[in-house]
Amino acid sequence: MKMIKKWFHLNTIRKKVLLLSKLTGGIIVLFYVFTSELPTNRSIAFVIWFALLVLVIVGVDIMLGRFISKPLSEINHTAGQMAALDFSAHCNIRTDDEFGELSQKLNTMFSNLGETLEQLEAANKQLEKDVIQEHLLLTQRKELVDSLSHEMKTPLGIVRAYVEGLKDETDEQKKQQYMDVILSAAERMNTMIVSLLDLSALEAGAAKLSEERFDFIELVETVAGRLLIDTPNANYHFTYELPEAKAFIYADRYRMEQVLNNLIQNARNHVSDNGKIHFSVICRENKLQFKIYNQGKRIPPQDISKVWEKFYHGEPPQNDAHSGSGLGLSIVAKILSIYHTDYGVQNLPNGVEFSFDFPTIA
Repeated sequence: MKMIKKWFHLNTIRKKVLLLSKLTGGIIVLFYVFTSELPTNRSIAFVIWFALLVLVIVGVDIMLGRFISKPLSEINHTAGQMAALDFSAHCNIRTDDEFGELSQKLNTMFSNLGETLEQLEAANKQLEKDVIQEHLLLTQRKELVDSLSHEMKTPLGIVRAYVEGLKDETDEQKKQQYMDVILSAAERMNTMIVSLLDLSALEAGAAKLSEERFDFIELVETVAGRLLIDTPNANYHFTYELPEAKAFIYADRYRMEQVLNNLIQNARNHVSDNGKIHFSVICRENKLQFKIYNQGKRIPPQDISKVWEKFYHGEPPQNDAHSGSGLGLSIVAKILSIYHTDYGVQNLPNGVEFSFDFPTIA
């Protein structure tokens, strides 16, 4: 069959049909001549010729079905699958004529359409994420502006009142007191803005956390020494309990220092006069637990879950000189949440204890 195609160059449907029609006509003529020469009467010869003619017609129908009907049916079926968006369909015609060429082009088109559809789906998913992220950023920006607008009213009011008082004040000592109050309010505003921007960056995922291996015990000693020992006019007593061995963790050193800073400053701000501050680190089974306790007023039970919220206003600090931005515990909660570690707060008989866990490494 391949040799016949090669000899007659049967690479088009037209050539195949034309050759088949010529062969059919020639065979019919040969059959007629053959039957007319048979040594029988004309009626029997006609019956034989007619039977042979039927066989030729059936053969031609089979050949046309193979050349035209079957490929058309398969192409139509495959096109129907494509219309139903089934891009896994594949046309299996392997002839070297127009049907074979059309089959290859359909398969290429299906493949290209499938890849394009996958790319569109991926682009749509990315667009949905971008829209959600943009909405989140807009919400956070609005919340940032609203929070700043609300929290800045008090320090700005203080600054304005004392600046107006400076205009008419002649006593140099009072002027200095006014200036100290203004500087304190300005420092409070600066701390609040920096903390709120930092928290917003953490919430938006814009702040990238580095990872390094370091000794957590050494970090605790450094931060506690700076905040609890090297502090003039301290009105508290503190004790501590630390393991003798080192406890290595894998985390962002700056962010973990920030966690310790905020927890220790919170304890210092809320400890009662001449009260007790106690912190400890307990290591067990590839995990450490940090706890810090301050003697003082307890948190109302209904507010326990609110202490991690931004600008939580519960009981005022024992020492207003050390009052913070109201964002420290929110930053602690966000950083520890990024590391998927447990943290919490509980009331004890004479005060409050904050704690968190963190995995250790060798």
